[in-house]
Amino acid sequence: MKLAPTVKLNNGHEMPILGLGTYQSIDGEGTEAIKHAIDIGYRHIDTAYFYKNEMEVGTAIRDKIETGVVKREEIFLVTKLWNVHHDPGHVEPICRKQLQHLGLDYIDLYLMHMPVGYKYIDEETLMPVDAEGVLELSDIDYLDTYKAMEKLVEAGLVRSLGVSNFNSEQLTRLLENCTIKPVTNQVECSPGLNQKPLTAFCKKHGITLTAYSPLGRPKPDVQKPDYIYSPAVVDIAKKYGKTTPQIVLRYLVDLGTIPIPKSSNINRVAENFDIFDFKLTSEEMAVLDGFNCGERLVPLNLIKAQNHKYYPFAIEF
Repeated sequence: MKLAPTVKLNNGHEMPILGLGTYQSIDGEGTEAIKHAIDIGYRHIDTAYFYKNEMEVGTAIRDKIETGVVKREEIFLVTKLWNVHHDPGHVEPICRKQLQHLGLDYIDLYLMHMPVGYKYIDEETLMPVDAEGVLELSDIDYLDTYKAMEKLVEAGLVRSLGVSNFNSEQLTRLLENCTIKPVTNQVECSPGLNQKPLTAFCKKHGITLTAYSPLGRPKPDVQKPDYIYSPAVVDIAKKYGKTTPQIVLRYLVDLGTIPIPKSSNINRVAENFDIFDFKLTSEEMAVLDGFNCGERLVPLNLIKAQNHKYYPFAIEF
């Protein structure tokens, strides 16, 4: 069985350069897809409190450990602190609850899901809204949240820390004030939003860039996004005997990012992983560069609308 190559993080831990995203993977189908993924070589699994599937993810991982397919230390499990839990006093209790859901005794990489906190009502209200239906935000400083996350590493609950949806200025401020460096910044990244400036910035500081929504959520009925359906990319795919999504994932790996495509379809889970037996030429990379338009699938409009001081996408990167 072929595993994905790994990258050495700034704290010495190794992270596979391709992972399985699990957003919207719930119930039995999600569990089966994760089990299948581990069977075929995936070792990096990405979930989050917000996805409400940590129990399913944990069940799949534990099943594969119990049947001897993998050892716990061979799995690189990523989960995230949701926005309603930014109060430093909430961080450890919710992390312990997530470990309970997962049925595991440590998390490989724990991310702050966003720099912006939401108002805490209770553990189940993930999108708190006021009487007018407006999302209720909090002004808790992400530095205070991150300092509480650092204690999770000291307590042995978490091995590595990271962030998600942070811009370069927020990362700079974090780096100037943290004790434990983040190992990754997980952001939306695809040929349509290739994040080259942010990737370069992160690399300079020894931080990896993890790419969510790497395939841009393909819509066959409208043949979008262009980089999945374009004749130019179809031609590249034919040359290598691959599909266009495989070309896109290879492109993102060759850019130095860590894509985490999500799927509950076991054929697509296998297809997405089969990208390590070829490499794109510089001309082919340039074809994919041509699709970069900066458009976001996840613009965080509900936060943008409130002009929150930590809204991350108001600057170029």
